[in-house]
Amino acid sequence: MANNQNQFNELQKKNLATAMRLAQMSIENSQRLMELQVATAKSLFEEGVENVKALSGVKDPKEAIELRAQYAQSTAEKMLACVREMAELASRTQTEVGKMVGEQLSTGGKDVFESMQKMFTGMPITDQNAMTALQTAMDTTRAAFEQMAQASSEAFQLFAQPGAPKGKK
Repeated sequence: MANNQNQFNELQKKNLATAMRLAQMSIENSQRLMELQVATAKSLFEEGVENVKALSGVKDPKEAIELRAQYAQSTAEKMLACVREMAELASRTQTEVGKMVGEQLSTGGKDVFESMQKMFTGMPITDQNAMTALQTAMDTTRAAFEQMAQASSEAFQLFAQPGAPKGKK
């Protein structure tokens, strides 16, 4: 019985390690997003100050309109670049999380299956029908875990592809 407890403790340790990796990834990505946003805001502020200084010295209304148009274009370009970087970061993160979840489903299912198999192997079951039923149930469970892992992996890959359909509206 202690061996079964050790097996389940080992499964819990693996799940905790995966949860910690996900939390660390979340923190790192949040930091990257904040740094990107702060850098963009700082750049836009500095450019805005320079634009105000330039506009204050302009005497010709046509020149003022041209300066404002240039500033508006520059601002739009910087904002779009920021949004693109954020989208790329989100896409990379989504791919990493998808891989991690797929691995967890695959290895977690195998670990549970192996633990259950070891647990039943040590039990004194003498009825052949009961043993066959247990083996069939374990085989069915293993097949279901494998199908879930494959389906989740395919779903994450499809979802992470650029231009993938996002659902019907």
